[in-house]
Amino acid sequence: MIKNYFKTAIRNLFKNGLFSFISVSGLALGMAGAGLLILNIQYKLSIDQFHEKKDRVFKVYGKTSTGSGVNTTDGNSAPLGPALQKEFPQILQMTRVAPTGKMFDYKDKKIQVDGYYTDAAFLDMFSFPLITGNKRTALKDQLSIVITEGLAKKIFGGEDPINKIVKLDNVQSFTVTGVLKELPLNSSFKFEYLLPWTENNTNWDVYFAKTYVELKNPGNVKAVNKQIAGIISEHSKNEEGRQVFLHPVSKMNLHRNFDANGNPETDTELIFLYLLAAVMLLIGCINFMNLTTARSEKRAKEVGVRKVMGAAKISLVIQFITESTLLAVFSGCIAMCIVQLVWPAFSAIAKVPVNIPWRSPFFWLSASAFIFLTGILAGSYPAFYLSSFRPVKVLKGIFNNKTVLITPRRILVVSQFVIAIFLINFTIVFRKQVNYTENRDPGFVKEQLIYHPLTSDLKRQYEVVQQELMNTGMVAAICESNMPVTRPSGWVNGLEGAGGEKNRNTYFSLITSPGNFVKTNGLTLTAGRDLDYEIYHTDTASCVINECAAHELGFTNAVGQFIKDGDFNWKIVGVVKDFYQGSPNEITKPAMIRYEKKGSILNIRLKAGFATQQNVTTIEAILKKYNRGFITELQFAEADVANSFRQRKNALMLVNSFAVIAILIACMGLLGLTAYMGELRKREIGIRKVLGASVIRVTALLTKDFIWLVIVAVLIASPLAMLFINFFLQHFSYRTEASWWILPLSGIIAVFIATLTISFNAIRTAIENPVNSLRSE
Repeated sequence: MIKNYFKTAIRNLFKNGLFSFISVSGLALGMAGAGLLILNIQYKLSIDQFHEKKDRVFKVYGKTSTGSGVNTTDGNSAPLGPALQKEFPQILQMTRVAPTGKMFDYKDKKIQVDGYYTDAAFLDMFSFPLITGNKRTALKDQLSIVITEGLAKKIFGGEDPINKIVKLDNVQSFTVTGVLKELPLNSSFKFEYLLPWTENNTNWDVYFAKTYVELKNPGNVKAVNKQIAGIISEHSKNEEGRQVFLHPVSKMNLHRNFDANGNPETDTELIFLYLLAAVMLLIGCINFMNLTTARSEKRAKEVGVRKVMGAAKISLVIQFITESTLLAVFSGCIAMCIVQLVWPAFSAIAKVPVNIPWRSPFFWLSASAFIFLTGILAGSYPAFYLSSFRPVKVLKGIFNNKTVLITPRRILVVSQFVIAIFLINFTIVFRKQVNYTENRDPGFVKEQLIYHPLTSDLKRQYEVVQQELMNTGMVAAICESNMPVTRPSGWVNGLEGAGGEKNRNTYFSLITSPGNFVKTNGLTLTAGRDLDYEIYHTDTASCVINECAAHELGFTNAVGQFIKDGDFNWKIVGVVKDFYQGSPNEITKPAMIRYEKKGSILNIRLKAGFATQQNVTTIEAILKKYNRGFITELQFAEADVANSFRQRKNALMLVNSFAVIAILIACMGLLGLTAYMGELRKREIGIRKVLGASVIRVTALLTKDFIWLVIVAVLIASPLAMLFINFFLQHFSYRTEASWWILPLSGIIAVFIATLTISFNAIRTAIENPVNSLRSE
């Protein structure tokens, strides 16, 4: 019996070549799209799940109530971790993590590498296995270093790295005490070396570290959270009202953000990926159902004869499910080929740094289950629809009531285009949001702005370097700072202005510089002046703030006013126009630029017209001359700004791609349906043409029913899309408007594409010679 099912399925597959091709191709595209998204979801869900203690280790977060809700951050002060372990016996051990970048110097090799400062317990709390070394003692010595296997090969080649001495930043030597296996690709920690925590900062008001703790009893986390909530307020008067809480490492991949009440939010990106994967698979299945039921008249007599000969309904259902499963297998094979071809580009754009696990038995088991379930899903409706035909009617040529307004086929066509139109709307508004942020005024002049780290060599000879750069005639301004204007990394709170206590819980972006920062970075002064210690020696107690900070602190005329910072008062000497820091999708944050004698970044502003490769090479050569012990590599503000948009642009590219696939599948379905309808009405069209019907009239006859279905889909999809667009835009602090023209434009695009698709077959059928269709009559 099963053998007969397969024979019948294969015979029908090749007997109707065009429709089988369209069915298989549409289903393959839907399965490929869903498969790509499922692999992406699987990767995101697996992040940090390999740690053996993931249910025992918790990340420490801080939350502060502000006027707009609760501000939650994972940045903590250095003394928090040790205080938690010392004061609360429920905490077994703790570790802090702070990023750093060091230049490794070994023999004739110099490599700039990123790593972490961390406590000795890090290797015990997290599952990063050592190839050589002891995880409990590898970071005990303050001059020890643990490196990854990859870094060991870069630095030492084939030499045994253990006990080798490397110099970092051309200053201090460290002994290699351990070599780690390469980090798993699904790790949220990204480092190539670990250094012992030597930071002696005891300031509770400076946040630069991530803190993790291991609980003796993880089931008691709610009680622990209540006990530790006020630890910061107890140690710092400036941090009154700030509370800490623990969040498990096992759930960090699901909860990356917290809402205005401080509660964890499920990652909306994951939800969107789940929905998009379901949509891609669903639209492929709908396409299959449509084409299968459209051919029902050709299979109806077969069903009638089989039923007259005694075939049970269940056997017919199994036969049609077998046919759909066989088609799903063909589609699945094609889909896997498509996935393999596009995976390198997809993984690069979607930031999924893993390979498809072709050798994994679990992968093949999952893929097989996915294919068979898709076959059952796609074939279930056609199977029950075809097997329900009554033999008396179908053998007389009576199939269905063609005057019925709502039929399953029409519902499926409308459903398919509702999904496609919804995606068109989403694509348009996403592109509008990306363009809106890209055209945003950054508040600083990114052109001709260059950065370079202030190494110990450059710090020692700063005045000489500054003078030589200015003597080139290419440089307009130079300054030092703690960070580039494009990369916010310092924050401060506890500040009081005209509003007094109400400002204390607001976080300000903190930039430090001895002067000239506003001019060098192209900020716009709206009042007052720039910091300049060389001219104004009292600027050691001065600051410049942005307009947002002035508003937050309650100042109308800020210049000359004072900001209270604990027991110290900062005098405001200037106000600058708001500038965004970090993500352009976020609203402007309050910022404070205050005096600090030395910085870690050299900011260079080239004169207009001098930002040529030759002049940049000249600047680089001067820096190299005074920076011989380090790697000299210039960084550009324009590149930083471009990188801040890259993630959104990549996401837009993916959404565009999946929208095109959805539209393509829907159009393939329409193409198949119009071709089949044209074939069924061939004789009718021949008679109409003989009686004088024009090509335009015949084309309109074949297309009008389908065009109306697409228009109905537009009317259904538009309000749903508008609701989703408004929901989607709420996730951006700095957002565009949901313009009225988006819905009509999406509808026009959908109708235009559908009309082109339908007309292709309709015109071909309409211009065919009627003699060919009427010859047999």
